[in-house]
Amino acid sequence: MNEDVRLTAWVRGHVQGVGFRWFTRENALRIGGLAGFASNLADGRVQVVAEGGRPGCEQLLDWLREGDTPGRVDGVTDLWGTPRGGYDGFEIR
Repeated sequence: MNEDVRLTAWVRGHVQGVGFRWFTRENALRIGGLAGFASNLADGRVQVVAEGGRPGCEQLLDWLREGDTPGRVDGVTDLWGTPRGGYDGFEIR
């Protein structure tokens, strides 16, 4: 099934100041069909919100967890929901 979903992921580890958001955006664009953002949080995590087809969101989540990411990922917490819309592409915040 390819229904549209909203993935919110919080990435823990050494993920700020290493190009993590840029690479996340590049991977979202490479996967295609995803809109959302990657943003640094004050506590050192990166929040990633992606909306689009479930397969694409799952592929991005797999990359966040086990891909060749910059820095070091210690863990990812994910939350799935209904798309809210309002995104113009995938951006870095």
